Amino acid sequence: MKAGIHPEYHPVVFMDTSTGYKFLSGSTKSSSETVEWEDGNTYPLIRIEISSDSHPFYTGRQKFTQADGRVDKFNKKFGFVDKNAKEEE
Repeated sequence: MKAGIHPEYHPVVFMDTSTGYKFLSGSTKSSSETVEWEDGNTYPLIRIEISSDSHPFYTGRQKFTQADGRVDKFNKKFGFVDKNAKEEE
């Protein structure tokens, strides 16, 4: 690797601003704000808006809508009726 062209990679604490959840990871980002971590060392603190702790997909709060297939959407849009489908009584 070429010397002097790569950013410095170091441990950083990321904090989810909506829940307060913190985790330690490696990053090339730096910050003037620091925090003392559980191991007693001080690391730069990067504030993030969303993480796995607050994202709806990971928390189970994401709502799934019933998705029709492409053919069903086309038929609904143009008013076609399936003649082979069972008629509801």
